[in-house]
Amino acid sequence: MDRLSILQLSLHGSVVGHLAGYSHGKNILLFDDEFRHNPERPTLSLITHPNFPKSEEILARDWSKHQRLHPLLSNLLPEGALRELLAHSLKTHIDHEFSLLAWLGLDLPGALIARPLTPDNIPAKVLAQLPHARPETIEYPPALASGNKFSLAGVQMKFSMKEKDGRYNLIHSAVDDRSAELGEWIIKTPSTQHAYVPLNEFSAMQMASLAGIDMPETRLVALDTLDNLPAIRLPEEPMAFAIKRFDRQRGVHGTERIHMEDFAQVLAKYPHEKYGSANYEQIGRILYQFSGDAIADAQQFARRLLVNILLANGDAHLKNWSLLYSDRYTPRLSPAYDIVTTNVYMENERTTALNLAGQKAWYQTSMESFQQWAKKADIPWRLIKPHLDDTLDKARTLWPEALVKLPMYEPHKQALREHWQRLHADFRLADSPLPNR
Repeated sequence: MDRLSILQLSLHGSVVGHLAGYSHGKNILLFDDEFRHNPERPTLSLITHPNFPKSEEILARDWSKHQRLHPLLSNLLPEGALRELLAHSLKTHIDHEFSLLAWLGLDLPGALIARPLTPDNIPAKVLAQLPHARPETIEYPPALASGNKFSLAGVQMKFSMKEKDGRYNLIHSAVDDRSAELGEWIIKTPSTQHAYVPLNEFSAMQMASLAGIDMPETRLVALDTLDNLPAIRLPEEPMAFAIKRFDRQRGVHGTERIHMEDFAQVLAKYPHEKYGSANYEQIGRILYQFSGDAIADAQQFARRLLVNILLANGDAHLKNWSLLYSDRYTPRLSPAYDIVTTNVYMENERTTALNLAGQKAWYQTSMESFQQWAKKADIPWRLIKPHLDDTLDKARTLWPEALVKLPMYEPHKQALREHWQRLHADFRLADSPLPNR
């Protein structure tokens, strides 16, 4: 008889279904009938939204995978060093994602909650769909019994923290979601591989905001204001980068969850496929077709595409674009995040993360490239061109002087100025502040 454990998946109080994890690695997501047949169900993913083609067919079948979870769930889990640290602590394989989700399930990105069930609490209708199986309670190593539980996708060391009186505290998760405290800030510590990443990201995000990009509040915070960090090696840098979580908000009953998903989840791609499996036309087309404010989101998306090129950010992959469901149902483009001048860290980097109008080269990208992008995304060019012009005008007018004052590392500032001079004539920026007008 197969041994298995069960996670109950819920979203805004509605049971989405149950995830069965077998000891031999197979996992099956069984959707709840009530959720499946509810036309007013909260949106789990765009592909399950009632307006999405074949969403009923998608929900009608169970999702079965081995070791890795379905991409919708897999993309909720951390990558890189954080995943390695967690897998080591749980005494499990790095790809045994059911175990990782079970441990992190009370503080995932967005609003989905994955709660482990004891055998006595598993509904009979669920067990009836899993014959010849013996349910077990999930056991954790003793050292983890009161550890921190949170999940943030990405390869940096970053932590979900709560701020009070100028200090940031890594919360110890409670035993259930009803009593759990939730972090409201994402704190990214300095990198041991690359110099002054917090200063870089803060400066890039500030310049993006000046160019009309929607984003949460960002801060630079002193490392000595961070409490309860795990024992990790950090470089001799004083500052960390902080960004307000837009999937959390203050409510009447404390911090509330807002659901979101990144475009790797939307397109059902695994994290390792985040670079080569899609293009910017696909994202633009989805936004224009399904967003609750299609025109505004397509225009904002185009602005961000241009800003990423102007800021030499080659890492705007599928996981760095997200949909936010603020009303629990309607998809909207989320605020921006993870905008970094990456070419100062990647030698000879000169390309976007995904194809734009069939190519990636920064220095060959022109206004004509964006016109071709809009055509392929089925977005009217007349809606996009004025916003690109406005973005460019703001960058040319505001960025050179702003860069002088921002805390970016001086060699990185100079590299960015040199990048501006190599751009296509359509997008070239001055390399020094403009004279006063």
